Amino acid sequence: MDNASLSRKPPQASELVADEIPEAVRDHPYPEAGQSQSKKKGLIWKLLGLAALACGVSIWLHLNFNLFPATSQAEQTQQNPAPMSSPSASVASPATNPKATAPATPDNLLGHLPYPEAPAKDLVGVTPDGSIKLRTWAAAKYQEMANAAAASGIYFAPISGFRSLEDQQHVFFDVKAERRQNASKRAEVSAPPGYSEHHTGYAIDIGDGSAPEHNLSPSFENTEAFKWLEANAVAFSFEMSFPKNNRQGVSYEPWHWRFVGDKQSLETFYKAHSMKK
Repeated sequence: MDNASLSRKPPQASELVADEIPEAVRDHPYPEAGQSQSKKKGLIWKLLGLAALACGVSIWLHLNFNLFPATSQAEQTQQNPAPMSSPSASVASPATNPKATAPATPDNLLGHLPYPEAPAKDLVGVTPDGSIKLRTWAAAKYQEMANAAAASGIYFAPISGFRSLEDQQHVFFDVKAERRQNASKRAEVSAPPGYSEHHTGYAIDIGDGSAPEHNLSPSFENTEAFKWLEANAVAFSFEMSFPKNNRQGVSYEPWHWRFVGDKQSLETFYKAHSMKK
């Protein structure tokens, strides 16, 4: 080594040229800042990817499940009008009509109307043994009527008054079976349980004490008792329930009479009076 080399001073930092600085340092003078920019770019691309995925899912749901309808309900109705339904389709089903789940009591069963059973405390006997009963006021008016008929030499024979549901069960079903009648045929001469005027305590079957062979028969109309009733029963507030060609279509029963002399009895038989033939 010569003296000139030994005497040369080491270069100062300011004298270093750019070519002598390492390339990595020269491109990124602040390495940490470069790494932060790279992370930001990666996060942006991830967000863009998620947005594209969500958009795709939304379109798929719309096409398959119509979760996001593009048209209003009115527009859809215009575009796709509902098919016309048949008359039977408009009737409410038991599932949509709660009232239909429980059967209602029919207003008319085989020509007979439903009637409530009179309370036992309201019943009074019209025979010496008390086996035949009517409601208090009906019983009093029947006794007046029977006494008036007796004064004319006509003697009533009361056959049946109040009947419970159990009594009517026997009269309708047991007798029907004995006579081998179907329900419709039996209903022509007797009401089903729950549909008999005898339940009310206002109805009574009357016979002629002098001609018992005509009891409970259309031939009762030929007796003196019937003729007297036909002429005078209205004065005691009694009327024949089932005359010929009656509104309910029940067989002619000249022996069956009902009391309509107070507010409750009129209300009880109002529907029978208002029925059309």
